[in-house]
Amino acid sequence: MDLDLSTVRAFVAVTEDRYFSEAAARLGISQQAVSKRIAKLESDLGVRLLFRSRNGAGLTEDGRAFLHHARALVGIADQALDLLRSRRRALRVDVLDTRLPSIDLVRAFHQTVDDVEIEVITSNGLRSARGALSHGSIDAALARVSGTLEEDLRHVPAYLEPVHLLVGRDHPLADRRHVEVERLSGVTVWMPGNVPGSEWAEFYRFLADAFDIRIDASGPDFGWEYFVEGIGSGGRIGFVGPGCRIPWHPGTVQIPVVEPAPVYPYSLLYHRQNHHPVLARLIRFVESTFRPYDPRRQWLPDPDRAAFLEPRSAELW
Repeated sequence: MDLDLSTVRAFVAVTEDRYFSEAAARLGISQQAVSKRIAKLESDLGVRLLFRSRNGAGLTEDGRAFLHHARALVGIADQALDLLRSRRRALRVDVLDTRLPSIDLVRAFHQTVDDVEIEVITSNGLRSARGALSHGSIDAALARVSGTLEEDLRHVPAYLEPVHLLVGRDHPLADRRHVEVERLSGVTVWMPGNVPGSEWAEFYRFLADAFDIRIDASGPDFGWEYFVEGIGSGGRIGFVGPGCRIPWHPGTVQIPVVEPAPVYPYSLLYHRQNHHPVLARLIRFVESTFRPYDPRRQWLPDPDRAAFLEPRSAELW
């Protein structure tokens, strides 16, 4: 049998205040609620703990035997609550890579709040963030939502990152101010970082299918320097985001892709039972800075469009 702590707390309050009415005032509930809690506690324990008299409530023999332990239970619970309330833990936000513009969103939020610590954690995207959010090892994550999320996970649209083409300076497209996406039909784009099963590999698969683009995900993936070198010196072309802090290379050029402009969708994910005091402020900040998807100028995969068309209020707790 598990004791209901609220009934134990009511019992201790009555023993200290003597009167059910005064115990009710202390607990912030009705006198009837106090009576119901005492009755439930006595029923759970199978003994009578209190009797009523003109001088208030008195303890039975069983009540006197139980009182010391009841006070200890309430005291331990109060200490645990005080510890958690006084503990100031940094808000833990998961991003795929600190070179990506998701880190700029976190930094912009941090500049709007005073005396708030933020711990940035990097992972392998949605695949690890889902479990980390459920287990409470992170408070929020910025990632593309793919598939069905666990029941208690929530998300709000965060931002849309345009897709740029990265080419070598001697490439035929290098002198263009922008590239229409239809001109990429039949072109092979090299993306060694497209991990099978990742939400970003799925996005670029949707993009490739929609515009007849071939994605070459052959590796190995030795990081951004290797990728940029392969573009600048190897005659390949790749996709990058304009806000991505890729290493500088004298032989590369970034060109916006347009008509329509493919945009990569980032959402802010969180667990509905996470009550970190700063999390709600981060959610509101993301909602306030979000710019909706414009289907006249931009392109998104079908599964992403509904969530990014119009801003929506987050479902908090």
